[in-house]
Amino acid sequence: MYSPRLPNYLVYMLQSCEYQAMPYLKWLLRVRDFSTVMHRRQLDNTKRAKLLLLALRIGILSEIAIGIVLIILNFALKLPGLWAFGLAIIIAYPLIWPLLVVIPLELARVFIVQPKNQHEIEQAQKIYQSHPAVKIAVAGSYGKTSMKEVLKTVLSEGKKVQATQANHNVAIEHAKLAKKLTGQEEILIIEYGEGAPGDVAKFTNITHPTHGVITGLAPAHLDKYKTVDAAGEDIFSLASYLKNKNVYVNGQSELAAKFLKPSFVRYSNQGVGDWKVENVKLSVNSTSFQLVKDKQILNLKSELLGAHQVGVLSLAAMLAMEFGLTKAQIEQGIAKTKPFEHRMQPYQLSGAWIIDDTYNGNIDGIKAGTALLRQLSAKRKIYVSPGLVDQGKETARVHQEMGQVIAQGQPDMVVLMANSVTEFIKQGLVQAGYKGELIIESDPLAFYQGLEHFVASGDLVLMQNDWPDNYA
Repeated sequence: MYSPRLPNYLVYMLQSCEYQAMPYLKWLLRVRDFSTVMHRRQLDNTKRAKLLLLALRIGILSEIAIGIVLIILNFALKLPGLWAFGLAIIIAYPLIWPLLVVIPLELARVFIVQPKNQHEIEQAQKIYQSHPAVKIAVAGSYGKTSMKEVLKTVLSEGKKVQATQANHNVAIEHAKLAKKLTGQEEILIIEYGEGAPGDVAKFTNITHPTHGVITGLAPAHLDKYKTVDAAGEDIFSLASYLKNKNVYVNGQSELAAKFLKPSFVRYSNQGVGDWKVENVKLSVNSTSFQLVKDKQILNLKSELLGAHQVGVLSLAAMLAMEFGLTKAQIEQGIAKTKPFEHRMQPYQLSGAWIIDDTYNGNIDGIKAGTALLRQLSAKRKIYVSPGLVDQGKETARVHQEMGQVIAQGQPDMVVLMANSVTEFIKQGLVQAGYKGELIIESDPLAFYQGLEHFVASGDLVLMQNDWPDNYA
């Protein structure tokens, strides 16, 4: 508590909680030793973080200085009891500042940030409503950013396209995109991030989509949605807005099946609409296949990994064809698609292939990754994961299923990061009869930083999911 690095720990906690007061305070109540707070990563020294660090250091030093002055005055002026008050002020700073730091953030959020954001969102709503472009909204429990990037890459071969940046997928990010628009764009691609009931419905009213892509449904954000069905109802409110027309849904998502309508177009690794997939070839750094309709054949090769990407690529190719791109433009566009950062992203390390899927956060992603692990060949296959967050009441069931799915991937070694769900994953591995080596890693940061010393030439390592420090 009295470490000189206390400001760093507090700002790191705020940053990890995206500067939201309640998640930060809940984490703060659990902390017994601040030196264990930065367990999985380090503080990102953004402008906001630097300002908060400076304010905390000045505040803490000022409080200590006041305490010292009071103690000196006690003896200089012979004022009984003043020294005890000064000492109490000094001792209390680690209890005061972790709470005090939240107050200016909340005041700024309520009186400055929220009104400013609301104004920008209202302006964006008018821009989207009047914009003549095709507006494609991408929603779902997973795979949204990858889908958006694939669509953007392919459609940009023949159309003027703008899209939301990275995985920035909330209303204020939609407003930022609206500010950039010139009115000359032909296609807009807008990612929707669902976090709480009503989010997707709110986004449709802001962005006025003409087309909707729903990437799938899985247990996610159940701390807010409570049930998968509640999340599904919110996600599929996109289809309701579109009156069930121009809606494209991942046909491989089992949980999404109950929400399907006859008018929806389903895409999968078998094809999309009247287009059929043939001759699929998978490797550690590419996926290739043919998309066939009557006598038309598209020869497609992408740097995206896994059979689950075939449906995504097929949908992008079909939409490109519908929007008027040529066969050559579509094939060139697909060839330019590559993994987004930390989403089935391959790289080599010490002669081993590492597939970084650490941004994945759902059971369907686990299934896709372990299916690829099973299909590829290697001297030694290693699976690494901490588990899944925000699974709510489904936590035990989902992680037992996860253990079973991992076992089906047939890795030679499983490395689990020790946390509150580890035992559930182990139970699933046992239930599936897993016979390989199991390692429980208590220091994830050290493991990831020392990965090059853990792997050997010829290894294939699949790393899935992340576990922020604010989760137990």
